[in-house]
Amino acid sequence: MDLQLNDRVLIVTGGTRGLGRATAEQLLREGARVLVTGRSAEAVERAVVDLAAVADAGGGAVLGVTADNADPGTPARLLEAASDEWGRVDGALISVGGPPAGPVTAVTDEQWTAAFGSVFLGGVRLAREIGTALPAGGSLAMVLSTSVRQPVPGLAISNGLRPGLAMVAKSLADELGPSGVRVNALLPGRIGTDRVAELDAATGDAEASKAAAVAQIPLRRYGRPEEFGRVAAFLLSSASSYLTGVSLPVDGGMTRSL
Repeated sequence: MDLQLNDRVLIVTGGTRGLGRATAEQLLREGARVLVTGRSAEAVERAVVDLAAVADAGGGAVLGVTADNADPGTPARLLEAASDEWGRVDGALISVGGPPAGPVTAVTDEQWTAAFGSVFLGGVRLAREIGTALPAGGSLAMVLSTSVRQPVPGLAISNGLRPGLAMVAKSLADELGPSGVRVNALLPGRIGTDRVAELDAATGDAEASKAAAVAQIPLRRYGRPEEFGRVAAFLLSSASSYLTGVSLPVDGGMTRSL
């Protein structure tokens, strides 16, 4: 299938590692022009060097910008950088990272407040500002979690904030739909990223944690980052032109709700 991403200009926040990185790689393989962001200038520089080889092979192009999703000025900076480099913006993958782990009874007010500013409000702001700047045919995809559908043990903050972001994405899809802009959400499950490895290790027995999770996945394995990246690229492409307001699990069937 031709995703028709050649020369499309896409912003990928959190594109230096994990699911954002996997998505950026897939977009570049399809010939897109991709602006990747990260909070660390060093990480952004490394990612751009690595992604440049992918871009060359796929006919795309890559640009890096150091940015914090919690900064109110970030959306405008990203739109300006992409427009200055390539003349327009056609869509964005909004990945806001994972908040601290912990149960409701142990998470502090300060942790909730910090996570709200970066994960929730940062995500809302990016979606609102970038979404309203997109032309007809534009596409937004928000990286959330299966915690939108069912709680993940030990991730109280994610369980609290992600469902709200999914409803924001659904509301924004209603608002931007008449202008031809689509908004969807991705709900990754246990994908083999550094973040998931850290969560497994935090239990004190990483192998046992992984085994317990795999036993709950019908496909009996963790997903590969590139598998997520292909789904994200599809949602950002015109191949999914009649999909909007969707929250799509990418979890090997782990989520038990419909």
